[in-house]
Amino acid sequence: MPDTLYGVIGWPLGQSLSPLMHNTGFQVLGIPSAYMAWPVPEGRLGDFMGAMRLLGIAGCSVTIPHKINVARYLDNVSEGASLAGAVNTIYLRGDELCGENTDVSGFLAPLSATRLDRQDVLLLGAGGAAHAVAAGLRLSGCSMVRVASPGNRRQYDLATRFGFTPISWEERYQFNATLIINATPLGMHGDNAQETPYDFARAPKTMRGIAYDLVYNPVETPFLRDASRAGLETISGLAMFMAQGNEQFRLWTGRDLPAQAFNAVTAALGARGGKA
Repeated sequence: MPDTLYGVIGWPLGQSLSPLMHNTGFQVLGIPSAYMAWPVPEGRLGDFMGAMRLLGIAGCSVTIPHKINVARYLDNVSEGASLAGAVNTIYLRGDELCGENTDVSGFLAPLSATRLDRQDVLLLGAGGAAHAVAAGLRLSGCSMVRVASPGNRRQYDLATRFGFTPISWEERYQFNATLIINATPLGMHGDNAQETPYDFARAPKTMRGIAYDLVYNPVETPFLRDASRAGLETISGLAMFMAQGNEQFRLWTGRDLPAQAFNAVTAALGARGGKA
């Protein structure tokens, strides 16, 4: 039996790759812990958090729909999570349950060599993932950010919160961005697999820079494929997924995930043809 339990909470959970990643890490490093998947309906979050304290569960990944509401059950929330308005990681510090948003640092990790304060950014999407991106951009001194959302509603609240510029979905082709980010589910395996939030054939002819897709399943989305054909550098959401997972593991154990954990995730995506 493991000495310590961790897990992921959300509703619905589907077939998350987080258990594979973290359990491989525990096994390779000889850490007597286990990472479980706990489907928690929206109305049962308070019950779960009470059980978490009672049972001594040492940490959790948090996904939809709990990222915003879970903060009320925690003793401390980090600056990054407060700025993003969402928590995706819970960890113990002494007897206190603390909240972090490793999506913020995970998003920034593949951009470590990029001067974000000099970028002209087009952010597509305004949901929870987009808020983590916005927090990372703001913490990096990036202020030239235009935000568009497919529903033409949510971008206004996000833009106001972070001091960015909201634009309509139809206006997204009018700007020559140097960093374009897909924070929508368009292109994700399933019903949206063949969709893309941006038609690069309609982009300004002088557009150059980076296209970054937060979707990691499949690794190459239509968005990234088309961006590469248009001459842009591309970053897959897999880089962010692994970086945020490594930060979670470090918060829980004080150690980095071994290479075998990342290899297991990559192999699983390939073996399943991109199915999560």
